[in-house]
Amino acid sequence: MASLRIGLAQLDPVVGDLVGNRALVLDAYRRASDAGCDVVVFGELVVTGYPPEDLVLKPGFVRDTRAVLDDIAKETGECIAVVGFVDIGSGEHSATGRPVIHNAAAVCGHGVVHGVYRKRLLPNYDVFDEERTFTPGSGPHHLYEIAGVRVAVSICEDIWYADGPVSEQAAGGAQVNLSLNSSPYHRGKSADREIMLAQRARENACAIAYVNQVGGQDELVFDGGSMLFDASGALVGRLVNFRDGLLVADLDVPAPAKDATLPVTVLSSTSRATGPRRGNEVQPVFTDLAELYEALVVGTRDYVRKNGFTDVVIGLSGGIDSSIVACVAVDALGADHVHGVSMPSRYSSQGSKDDAYALAEALGIDIRTISIEPAFQAYLEMLEPSFSGRPADLTEENLQSRCRGQILMALSNKFGWMVLTTGNKSEMAVGYFTIYGDSVGGYAVIKDVFKTDVFALSRFVNERAGSEVIPEAVLTKPPSAELRPDQRDDQSLPPYDVLDAVLEMYVERDMTAAEIVEIGLPSDVVRRIARLVDINEYKRRQCPPGVRVTEKAFGKDRRLPITNGYRG
Repeated sequence: MASLRIGLAQLDPVVGDLVGNRALVLDAYRRASDAGCDVVVFGELVVTGYPPEDLVLKPGFVRDTRAVLDDIAKETGECIAVVGFVDIGSGEHSATGRPVIHNAAAVCGHGVVHGVYRKRLLPNYDVFDEERTFTPGSGPHHLYEIAGVRVAVSICEDIWYADGPVSEQAAGGAQVNLSLNSSPYHRGKSADREIMLAQRARENACAIAYVNQVGGQDELVFDGGSMLFDASGALVGRLVNFRDGLLVADLDVPAPAKDATLPVTVLSSTSRATGPRRGNEVQPVFTDLAELYEALVVGTRDYVRKNGFTDVVIGLSGGIDSSIVACVAVDALGADHVHGVSMPSRYSSQGSKDDAYALAEALGIDIRTISIEPAFQAYLEMLEPSFSGRPADLTEENLQSRCRGQILMALSNKFGWMVLTTGNKSEMAVGYFTIYGDSVGGYAVIKDVFKTDVFALSRFVNERAGSEVIPEAVLTKPPSAELRPDQRDDQSLPPYDVLDAVLEMYVERDMTAAEIVEIGLPSDVVRRIARLVDINEYKRRQCPPGVRVTEKAFGKDRRLPITNGYRG
């Protein structure tokens, strides 16, 4: 039986930062080499960051990417490095005239690139549109002998299909598959991955080293959770989710039952490993709510910091949405970098003002009060001649929200703070927000979190802290925008448990209103909700990005027309 010391490098690259990503790769490579690794595996497109989107349509960017890859290769020694990058192919696309490029992985060692694997299966669904930019790899597979073990390379989507490249490589003699990934988080995906990978290893009698990146990139957040499986499908190593790190493990590999039928390039015949055996480091997984909360924290932290901001400002209403956003921001950036603003009006209750200050005190963030009354009154007086003879309605409510948006943006401009928007997915879905008002900002932290989950997360925060971080009154009082006397959300919307159930079917599962009614829900409620979702598409298009935590968020993976006459 052979032994292969493998390093899984779980990193947080920045899209487009080729110099910074080069430094990340080389730092991890040196640590893996010093640990005696025979091979260290990095994430998919680690050189460019993922997803690079239309950056790869710039020929200069692709050339620069290759130059960085060559620099990395020159720094390698006996420890083999498998590094994700954008490879230049042959010829041009007939339709666009652009050069052919590939999502690829380079097998580097001894100062050179020994070979390149090009991703065969390109995802073109949900948040992925790789067919738009990349050309799939083709031709015979190739194996590499490292420490006397035959290994193959695959990239992300390649491993998800039972009859895909991984099975072909195993049939051709691969004993270990090195899988490079940039697989974004959504709730439940971590468990799905583990089940799939165990099955893939077991059915092919081939060990799998699965590396996933971590960190946030615009709407996407990557949860890491890199894993190592032996040929029986047993999990023998796992890195913690949402943290960068390097897993070093000694993998026992049974002698091959047959000779390889695929070509093999010999890179090393014996293992470099010395010292005590490394392995069996299987980090525990998060609970569902802990995982969801951590995704929001990591997505927010990386969006703020990777875009050059240090501080954020949040309008604290004393409600549950702004409360959970403030908690996430503090855990992401630290209390000293989070600034709260209470912006009361004539309709704000004393209880809500007190709750905002109690939250700020519990979190240790600064808070200031800026009343919107002077600005709101000025607007009313300015518009009175035009509005004369018309009763107050939604217009005056929206004016208050827009006053608050202007104040937050003024503070952002003056102090360089990013505004964090506090709307949840339930409100985003049905348009229960004011465009150019409470929707202004740089990032929408809970944009993909239903209201019912906001309540669950808020209770989770308090339970985890063992104290009342979010005041109990915030958790128990009826939600209200407080834009008119005695206003409650349930005067304008169905109860949130009903609303969220319909939205989950209509938005995330793409069911029609008629199909939802057939399940047994009231037709008038369902059709009203569906209508609100449809007519507010134009508002959502003008909202800031936010962390994607479900299988279908408002953003990259839900592309419905604004002008839309279908009422299914």
